[in-house]
Amino acid sequence: MVVEKKLPNDTFLPGLSLKGNTILMDLDKLKYPGDLLHEAGHIATTEEKNRQFIGTEKLGSHWPTDGDEIATILWSYAASYHLNLDLEIVFHPNGYKNESEWLIEQFNSKNYIGLPLLEWMSLCNKEEFPIMKKWLR
Repeated sequence: MVVEKKLPNDTFLPGLSLKGNTILMDLDKLKYPGDLLHEAGHIATTEEKNRQFIGTEKLGSHWPTDGDEIATILWSYAASYHLNLDLEIVFHPNGYKNESEWLIEQFNSKNYIGLPLLEWMSLCNKEEFPIMKKWLR
């Protein structure tokens, strides 16, 4: 779920914050609309029992892990493919630790780094990727 709400200036991404199963979005501060899809991926790839704790102390400061981030990036690619979005909207140059161009090159080359994670989460089959079996873990 996405809820429009005024947010402070110190959110982890301009105009976005996560709270449980909800993305909080401040349209006046949102710089990169593609970040919305990526944050949806974080919710989708988090275990169901833990989703309610996103954005709280109960999930802890270890979240998201590097593995979570890799799974979310690949989920974001699959969602972009499904929605027929230009990859540069989601993987914009000001995100992904300045590796967005490299990520796009990998996806275009069908080099799906982290695919075993999405398979392990039962979200897809490698033979059919980027088609997903389901979108929520």
